[in-house]
Amino acid sequence: MSELVNEERHGSGTVLLRLNRPEARNALSDALRKALTDRFAALYDDPDARCVVVTGDERAFVAGADIKVMAEMGTAEITRTNIRRMWGVIAHCPLPFIAAVRGAAYGGGCELAMHADIIVAGENAKFAQPEIKVGIMPGGGGTQRLLRAVGTFKALKLMLTGEPISGREAFEMGLASECVPDDEVLDRALELAGQIAAMPPLAARRIKEVVLAGHDTSLEAGLMLERRTFDTLFDTEDKAEGMRAFIEKRKPEFKGR
Repeated sequence: MSELVNEERHGSGTVLLRLNRPEARNALSDALRKALTDRFAALYDDPDARCVVVTGDERAFVAGADIKVMAEMGTAEITRTNIRRMWGVIAHCPLPFIAAVRGAAYGGGCELAMHADIIVAGENAKFAQPEIKVGIMPGGGGTQRLLRAVGTFKALKLMLTGEPISGREAFEMGLASECVPDDEVLDRALELAGQIAAMPPLAARRIKEVVLAGHDTSLEAGLMLERRTFDTLFDTEDKAEGMRAFIEKRKPEFKGR
């Protein structure tokens, strides 16, 4: 187990990944990126995993990239890093993903949170895309995901000023799913993960897949994808179990088949 990313199992199907580089406020070094990428990649084929929660600590979710390392890089060096592999592996993770954000979520930290399907933010969390302040721009999807989350004018204000917003402000503008007191963030994220993990996992994966695939296509194409995917779930054991349990007024037992 990598000491940079500590893994815990909660309940039936919830995987908690704790980023553990407190001396740098969980800044994304190459080693931390690799550890997180490897963790996510391992979850793809984990039959016991149904939902993943990522968190940092009270001071920081992720305080951005490691500027001390990046300061010496040129175009060739940054291109050869594993940065884009990490974003690709996380973006394509089939499991529902919850970000539990306390403290700083700056730069790559804000982008990591935006790769999640649900963001639970602490009231005093700080979200920012401050790359412009060091002469660069967001490179982990920030220009596109922030735009889609909050709209052109709010996104450009955040990216062109580099100024942070609170967890409460993030929630109010649509960047966070929920905003709770800081000391309740992880408990709430795990509670949501437990609810999701108790659902039929094939249906959960297909919902995520169709929502993300349909996001950037036409309504007609998205609806066609929805209809076809909806139909495929009718051949699953979980569909039969869920409907029988509903009729028999009992709790269903979903197996992911």
